[in-house]
Amino acid sequence: MSTASFALFDTTLGRCGIAWTDRGIASVQLPEQDDAATRAKILARFPDAREQRPQGEAKRAIDAMRAHLEGRLDPLDHIVLDDRGLPGFHRRVYEALRAVGPGQTVGYGELAARVGSPGAARAVGQAVGRNPFPIVVPCQRVLAAGGRPGGFSAHGGVDTKRRMLGIEGVTLASSRAAPAPTVPAPDPQAVAAHLADRDARLGRLIAQIGPPRIRIAETQSTFAALAESIVYQQLTGKAAATIHGRLRALFPRKRLGPEALLALKDEALRGAGLSRGKVRALRDLADKTLDGTVPSIRALHGLDDDAIVERLVQVRGIGRWTVEMLLIFRLGRPDVLPVDDYGVRHGFKLAYGKRQMPTPRDVERHGERWRPFRTAASWYMWRAVDLARQKAPTGRG
Repeated sequence: MSTASFALFDTTLGRCGIAWTDRGIASVQLPEQDDAATRAKILARFPDAREQRPQGEAKRAIDAMRAHLEGRLDPLDHIVLDDRGLPGFHRRVYEALRAVGPGQTVGYGELAARVGSPGAARAVGQAVGRNPFPIVVPCQRVLAAGGRPGGFSAHGGVDTKRRMLGIEGVTLASSRAAPAPTVPAPDPQAVAAHLADRDARLGRLIAQIGPPRIRIAETQSTFAALAESIVYQQLTGKAAATIHGRLRALFPRKRLGPEALLALKDEALRGAGLSRGKVRALRDLADKTLDGTVPSIRALHGLDDDAIVERLVQVRGIGRWTVEMLLIFRLGRPDVLPVDDYGVRHGFKLAYGKRQMPTPRDVERHGERWRPFRTAASWYMWRAVDLARQKAPTGRG
């Protein structure tokens, strides 16, 4: 490739960067946290590039991008790109994406069909996530299934995507943490009284512990919640938290998104401490988020428990237990009984004086009397295990 030159330039988004050769524009860099970081991004790709004042095609491209971001919308299809060295599939995706005009959007699946590869939403997501020409190749116009924002690999993440689309008159639904379910949570005192009335043995446990106290975690997205579950599988809490923190650090503003994940190389994910199996599971989760198999948190609130389980267990590495934990601790569903959970079965054994560990079917049959508050009953089974641990001798004489 010819020696590249580069420059930084002001826009309504902040200070962007551009690199060019004698063949055309070789890269556009959206603003990072400061000029030094923006320069570093450019030089990481073009280590021999020289910073200089843009002339000719580079200056015309800057003027056009600046005007576009000021609201004087321009398809920018007249800008010549130097795309040498890029995979052929990526070039086809970028060409198709440049045909999506200002104010329009396209889904990953539709874009895959436009390049003659129906069903290649994952490959399209990778190409979009690695787009070296943002603004000119308008990756902000690619949305996940159902018109959801999906991800955005630039600094600022989805907020930057939202700003760029807002300039074009496209308004996205909020990407902030999803609200709690609109149905009010049942009163803990009433739940405890109901369970004690239906089950005397459980009532004695409730008398020791008091009303249920189940904390519902704020959730940014279904993708982020399930990604965290995948990371935590088969690890101690401390080790999993460390790896999850390293994974989050790979994303803009530490906000996990499917498009940005697909843009990451396996080496980066493995470097965060993820096993090969978990890398495959996370990529499958990203694929199924982009194709709509995995609903948004807002959409989950409109589905019943069984429908959510049916949808989410299609993801590699996600089983029924993982979905049940999401139903309880992320969605606040009141009538979930995870009969395969060891803690629930162990707590049942302790609370009901069983000699043998009960089978999932045993717990399920008994749990029918706990409806419609089986989530709280499960919580009491976990607390029964905690009480037994507190009472256990320490071994010190």
